[in-house]
Order: sequence, then structure tokens, then C-alpha cells
Amino acid sequence: MVAVSKVPAVVRNPLAFLAARWTPSQATVRRAAFAALLMSVVIVVTGGAVRLTGSGLGCETWPKCSSDSLIATREMGLHGAIEFGNRMLTYVLSAAVGWAILAARSAKPWRHDLTRLGWAQFWAVMANGIVGGITVLTELNPYTVAGHFLAATALLTITAITWHRSREGNGAPRVLVGPRVRQLAWVMAVVAGLLIVAGTVVTGAGPHAGDSSEVPRMGVDWETVTRLHALLAWAVVLLTAALWLVLRVLDAPARPRRMTGALMLVLLAQGGIGYVQYLTELPEVLVGLHMLGSCLVWVGVVRVLLSLRERPDSSAAGAAPRADTAVTAAV
Repeated sequence: MVAVSKVPAVVRNPLAFLAARWTPSQATVRRAAFAALLMSVVIVVTGGAVRLTGSGLGCETWPKCSSDSLIATREMGLHGAIEFGNRMLTYVLSAAVGWAILAARSAKPWRHDLTRLGWAQFWAVMANGIVGGITVLTELNPYTVAGHFLAATALLTITAITWHRSREGNGAPRVLVGPRVRQLAWVMAVVAGLLIVAGTVVTGAGPHAGDSSEVPRMGVDWETVTRLHALLAWAVVLLTAALWLVLRVLDAPARPRRMTGALMLVLLAQGGIGYVQYLTELPEVLVGLHMLGSCLVWVGVVRVLLSLRERPDSSAAGAAPRADTAVTAAV
């Protein structure tokens, strides 16, 4: 048996070994976190492209592409290439997540919070891969397809939080607005979550099954669930507008007002795409743009929630609250 002391440090703890020899700048840490966020959006959009091109069963099994081939072959045609290409992007996503973990671990001082979030991303990627495999093995059961999208949204949530946190200090959070404003923001976020869930039902009951063959759809009336989806979208728009107005009236700090305004613009663009695709009988290009919009909306919601507080550097944690913070703290 080899003594532990004789095992090379790079084998015992490769992250610690690399962290001792590399000190990334804060800009590098932020870029690494953004790369993971970007790839989590890309994997959702390309997954949508797989479904919209009818390539969901281009690789007929999982984890191999076919019963006798690990990769797509010429005989599988374009559908096999599209599905296998999406699977390969998972490795790019994993590399981006690995870079985020390494950058957070190597930062001086060590960003424990970002490292934990990075590992949460890793496990979310693994879980999403398993759910994706189940989706293929169940031949695109609409409920597992919906679960696959929601698992991807969970990953998107973690990467969005990580990116936002990488742009902050590591001190204790300091609230910028009062409890009623935070409650309004959380109501908006919950309704936005319901909107995304309803969107998966619209997809599961709609015409884009993900494969050219006959694939079962969810047993709900598509027109009814589409109207519910639209009502939830309007509710999110109105709640966001109300939040923005309250922040303006209270002269809240600039960042939450800016984040809420940006979310409002994304929501209006997303709503416009949604109505156009409905009136034009769901063309694939617009459905793909709507999926991208869904990602941007949810990232915007997460950032609005996080903008309602700030985290200074730990060295400044004991500093006095900002003047604009005191104005809104009691509301």
C-alpha cells in the first residue's frame, strides 16, 4: 500500500495543486462564471433545435448513440448529427463549469461561495444528463421532455447566481429595499416560475414533438393551456412594471431599478415573439427564439432578486450603510 505522503499532490487534490500555482484576476473569475452561464443558455437553445428539427431520436439510445455505435454514423443522417452534436456540447458546458470551479478555487482570497456554486453547477449538469438520457430511453415522453427543460432551468438558475455573485464582494448581504418591495419581487418571481412550467406544458401538448414519427403528447387541451400561459405572461409583465414603478417612487438604488427595467424590456420582446408565433402557427425559428427568450427572462428574474441586496468586500463589511440604503430600508 502506497503511503499517502508519497502520492503526488496533483493526484491527492488537483484543485488545490493548481490553485497554489495560479492566481486568476477577478476579471478572469467573472469571465469563467459568465462562460458557464452562456453555455447553460446555449445547451437549452440547441436542445430546442434538436426538438424543432425532429432530431430528438436521431440517436436512438443513451449513453451510446445507437446499439452498436458510441457516436453518430453516416447512416443516421442529419438527425443523428444534430442530436449527437447537442450531446457533445454537454462536454463544452462541463469544461466551462470546470473552469468556473477552478477559477473560484484559485482566487486569492479563496472564494468559497463561488466554489460551492460551481460544484452545484457540476451536479446539475450530471443530473440534467441523466434526465436527458431518460428522455431518449422513454422515446421523448412529453413529461420527461418537460422535466429535462426544468432541469436545464435549474442549471441556468445556479449559473446566473454564480455570475452575479462573481461581480460582488464576499461580505454579508446588505438589504437595499424594504420587506414589502422584496415581497413584491418574490411574487413576481414565483409567477415567472409558474409561467415557465406552463410553457413546458404548452410544448408538451403542442405540435413540435421532437421526432418525425408519432410521439404522444400531453393529454391537455393545447388552446386552453396556451391561454393560461399568456395570462401568466401578462401577470409577470404587470408585476414587473409595478415593481419598477415602486422602485422609482421610493428612489431605490440604481441597480435594482436598472435590473427591473432590463427585465421589462426582455418580457415585452418575449411577449411579442410569443404572440407572433401563435398567430403564424408556431414556425420553428420563432419557437427557437422564444426558448432563448425564456432563458433570458429567467436570468433577468434571478438578477432582479439578487439586485435587491448588495455584498461588499468582507474587509468593508463593517462599513456604514449607504445613504440610499437607509432611505428604502423601512419600506
